[in-house]
Amino acid sequence: MDYKRLIIRGISYSQTQSGAYALLLEHEETSVKLPVVIGNFEAQSISLGLEKDIHPPRPLTHDLFAKFVTSANFTITSVIIYQIIDGVFFSNINFKNNANGEELILDARTSDAVAMAVRFEVPIYTTPQVLSEAGILLELDEPGTTEAEFSPVASEGDLASFPVEDLQKLLEDAVKDEDFDAALELQQEIKRRNKKIE
Repeated sequence: MDYKRLIIRGISYSQTQSGAYALLLEHEETSVKLPVVIGNFEAQSISLGLEKDIHPPRPLTHDLFAKFVTSANFTITSVIIYQIIDGVFFSNINFKNNANGEELILDARTSDAVAMAVRFEVPIYTTPQVLSEAGILLELDEPGTTEAEFSPVASEGDLASFPVEDLQKLLEDAVKDEDFDAALELQQEIKRRNKKIE
């Protein structure tokens, strides 16, 4: 399969789900962004994994698992986000046995898979289908772009009453404000309308 490599662009507090965070992944070549809603613990664990100089006094769950993987003479080779169903991402962690070269694939929550990927400094991939379904592509620095004249999605109610041009503008503003839950909802509405036109 033609997998697409993703890089971690950042983690921000989710503006629509209390206690949740948005992990922002980006396709290197096209700049399509993939927002993944994750919990507080996973956000902390990914952040600590990215900051190599910070070591908690006791190992976190992902640190413990990473130590077990290395002690068992395995290594992680990659993480693949292979599917999205009803807004939930599905991922695999790919392992390799250092002794005999055998490969092992384990199903994992995407937040856990990414937390392990940063600890082993391995690539994160996804499929073109996942990028197409959940990815957001925006040109935020276009000349002539102005601020939206209406409020974010949370206070809008029914998106069906907005023209596509307004939805596109709201989508750009949601991404600028790092409100990726709203951005995903807007993108799905735009895609739904485009399918009707086709």
